[in-house]
Amino acid sequence: MITLDEWQRQGQYESIHGYQIFTRYAGDKSAPVLLLIHGYPSASWDWEGMWDTLTEHYYVITLDMLGFGLSAKPKNARYLISEQADIYQAVLERLGISDYHILAHDYGDTVAQELLARQVEDSIELRIASVCFLNGGLFPETHKPILVQKLLLSPLGPLVSKLINKQKFAGSLQRIFGPDTQPTSEVIDTLWQLLNHNNGLGVMHKLINYIPQRQQYRERWVGAIINSTVPVKLIAGARDPISGQHMIDRYRQLIPDANVTNMPMLGHYPQIEDAAAITAAYLQFRRSIL
Repeated sequence: MITLDEWQRQGQYESIHGYQIFTRYAGDKSAPVLLLIHGYPSASWDWEGMWDTLTEHYYVITLDMLGFGLSAKPKNARYLISEQADIYQAVLERLGISDYHILAHDYGDTVAQELLARQVEDSIELRIASVCFLNGGLFPETHKPILVQKLLLSPLGPLVSKLINKQKFAGSLQRIFGPDTQPTSEVIDTLWQLLNHNNGLGVMHKLINYIPQRQQYRERWVGAIINSTVPVKLIAGARDPISGQHMIDRYRQLIPDANVTNMPMLGHYPQIEDAAAITAAYLQFRRSIL
């Protein structure tokens, strides 16, 4: 496992739209570009188990979004999905990249949907070559937030975020991981450390605003997958109570010729629970679209 200290040392901080954003790049710059977009409430470290293999095949780019992980967590930010997408675009433009693939998870799925929608509308010059989603709320009608998420969304949100402790956080993680792939103490410690960095608990109730945004922009973001002209793939853990088998079923129902790999024993964090299996499934997808 790549420790958080190691992960941080191998990245850098960049000023993007006035905020300090933690970014990380690795691999051969002449290889196809792969953008990794993490979920809520974690950070780019989620990809550590896949990192070494992915960087052997691709030029891999990732970052901690605004309000997440090692990046700035301003109390006055709105934390709109569109603003997170703008940050990714700014990084890609800064690196001179015009063509890239996306692998996304959870909250990151929604950011990927926004980027894909911009491409469908032909409003950006950057070209997405393929998208692979892991577990996430692709369809607001099938998203089942856990209790703490519902409370964070409520008027009690600011208070609830102050009351979250490591034990409660660990309990929430254990409920959403697969029964046979429970988070290790190292994983819990690292995710808790990332959550607390820069007083992250203080903005959790603002970040959760992605849930109503998904409802507000449902037609645009779901339409982006349905109307995509590039290959789209779903790899998902079926045992996820938030976006598991019920979300996979909805995906097959709505997406024409749905390309799905169902991981029957994995939960909400498949790339942490079984990094080797998710990496293999992703590489197989990329080989199939050459």
